[in-house]
Amino acid sequence: MNNINEAEISNFIFEMRQLREVKRSGWQLLGIPNKESVAEHSLRAAQIGFFLAHMEGGVDPLRVATMLVFHDIGEARIGDVHKVANRYIPERLEGKAVRDQVKSLGQSGEVIQQLWNEVEERNTAEGAIAKDADYLEAAFTAREFQVQGHLYAIDWIKNVDKSLRTASAKKLLIALQTTDPHEWWQGLKKM
Repeated sequence: MNNINEAEISNFIFEMRQLREVKRSGWQLLGIPNKESVAEHSLRAAQIGFFLAHMEGGVDPLRVATMLVFHDIGEARIGDVHKVANRYIPERLEGKAVRDQVKSLGQSGEVIQQLWNEVEERNTAEGAIAKDADYLEAAFTAREFQVQGHLYAIDWIKNVDKSLRTASAKKLLIALQTTDPHEWWQGLKKM
């Protein structure tokens, strides 16, 4: 039995609510008002990761999705720092935040820390897939902004293209670039 204090779990869960309040910061560079929260990003990244794991085969889609559910938890404490601002931060503070967040969660915290490390280090197949899903979620969002007329959103898609490692993620990136984000609901509405 995992000896874990229910109050510590409660505190952690209350802290995770902050992810709804933390807005993704990179879109500000395009002049797009902050609309997307870290929580929204994490949910869709987990969904993408689930599909990528199935497409790649040989890995556990539930493990990949779980990695992504916990991957951005440090941002509840440090906020979301976009890539330009990140150049001026001498050390990755998110890792320290995650360590501090999970240290009182016993075995569950150790599992969360391990999952987080795998994504950051991409040292397992699941970690590499999860990181690709994290990047792809930004590419899907960029595509949505591109269709809305934000021309520089294509830069996010190009940068994601350079960072992907798995064949399935690269295929999905090609598909998202030629899919209209509004296509899914065409023909579904009734008049």
